[in-house]
Amino acid sequence: MMPLAIKMENICKVYDNGYLANDDITFELKKGEIHAIAGENGAGKSTLMKILYGAETPTSGKIFVSGEEVKILSPAHSIKEGIGMVFQHFMLVDEMTVIENIFLGVEQTKLNVLLKKDMEKKLQQLSEQFNIRVPFHELCGNLSVSQKQKVEILKVLSKSARVLIFDEPTAVLTAPESDELFAQLRLLRDAGHTIVIITHKLDEIKQLCDRVTILRQGKSVGTYDVKQLTVEEISRLMVGFEINLFGQKKAEKVSDKTLLNVSELLIDPAKDVPINFTVNAGEIVCFTGVEGSGQDKVIEIITGIQPYLGGEIFLGEKRITNLSVKEIRASGVSYIPANRMELGVNLETSVFENLSALKIGNTSKKQIGFYNKRQLTKEALIEREQYRIKTSAINQQIELLSGGNIQKVVAAREIETKPKLLIAEHPTRGVDVGTMELIFAKMRALKKAGTSILLVSTDWNEMLALADRILIFYNGEITAEINDLTAIDEYELGYYMLGVKKMERPQ
Repeated sequence: MMPLAIKMENICKVYDNGYLANDDITFELKKGEIHAIAGENGAGKSTLMKILYGAETPTSGKIFVSGEEVKILSPAHSIKEGIGMVFQHFMLVDEMTVIENIFLGVEQTKLNVLLKKDMEKKLQQLSEQFNIRVPFHELCGNLSVSQKQKVEILKVLSKSARVLIFDEPTAVLTAPESDELFAQLRLLRDAGHTIVIITHKLDEIKQLCDRVTILRQGKSVGTYDVKQLTVEEISRLMVGFEINLFGQKKAEKVSDKTLLNVSELLIDPAKDVPINFTVNAGEIVCFTGVEGSGQDKVIEIITGIQPYLGGEIFLGEKRITNLSVKEIRASGVSYIPANRMELGVNLETSVFENLSALKIGNTSKKQIGFYNKRQLTKEALIEREQYRIKTSAINQQIELLSGGNIQKVVAAREIETKPKLLIAEHPTRGVDVGTMELIFAKMRALKKAGTSILLVSTDWNEMLALADRILIFYNGEITAEINDLTAIDEYELGYYMLGVKKMERPQ
């Protein structure tokens, strides 16, 4: 039996508002394994790992590293104990080079002189040992998402971390990039490192991990040998009921009536390459591509967040070019943004206010200048139940919710407006499989009722479950259009996303 790298014993975490995030959890991590932590949103996964990393302090419980009890009061303490964490949102300074970022705050010096050659030699050794290749002297702002992740891994390894915690590591990676990451993690494991992965992706658990610990409602359901569980069994343990999620949707006839028409749209002042596409009524069109390929700029222009550089946009017969965000929403457009914290919610207000924000602004809900709070509260409570939003009260401040539960609030608010056009950027990113199934069902119901959906996603299963067509962006252009999803797999899709392949679009 492999010795334990980490033991977290009887961990409890109660926040000042009384919320119990971790309820008497005991978690054991063996040396030299890849261990997944899975569970619903709000199950306590991130809190437990933040306690191990020193970003949170437990209310009670003990932590043992290699059999010795330790007090981890900050990330600096965790690094001293050989524990590092790679967050989903990278913590890099874009204006600094790779090597400057990696050694920031821990620069090697002698007589106050930087030992640049020594630092580069150390980095080169780590890079070759674990096949993590990045340009050392490139500015981090010029790197791709997968390259930035590699920098974060090298940054942790350079501090001699033996236990590495990853938070949703493949959330923004293509299939080929994910495979490359998995190969690197296996090299780390084989060299004696211990890996923890917080993930909602069931196939990722089966493909990569040795064991999985499942949390539900702040408690540990148990730790299992991954080989002994099916994907269906893992999902059932996570949410407590059977889920039928990832099968490809049934082929449905799409209306030939155009709802959204985007023509000659310019998104880059330095590049005269127009964007042209349509979305028919009741059609789900998916934008995909590596981050920053242009799809985000198209969405920002359509929703009124960014100004036009040129082109035309029609919603049905209505020209919505250069309308304000409010006017575009009033025309029948709802929007689930990728950045839920900055664009999706007001963190200083309650769950109720965020769920009801659009309805409060609707004059039909007003009564002599006042909105009908009783009716809106009733609707908000129904949405909280339907979308399984884990909150102690409907008036709880939304910033106290987990990221996945905040995503549920945004999805509920935008989907329940029953729009003409729903723009959904990564609508199920960071949510548990039970909520994925619900959001998929809600979006299919909108489609059936005639709503057009512009989906932005890099998740192959999400595309299979929802999309009628896929438009692939690369370097500010639409470089491929996939009309038959059965004729392509996630790897070929990844090659298009990375610019390795390109096709002529039908006119």
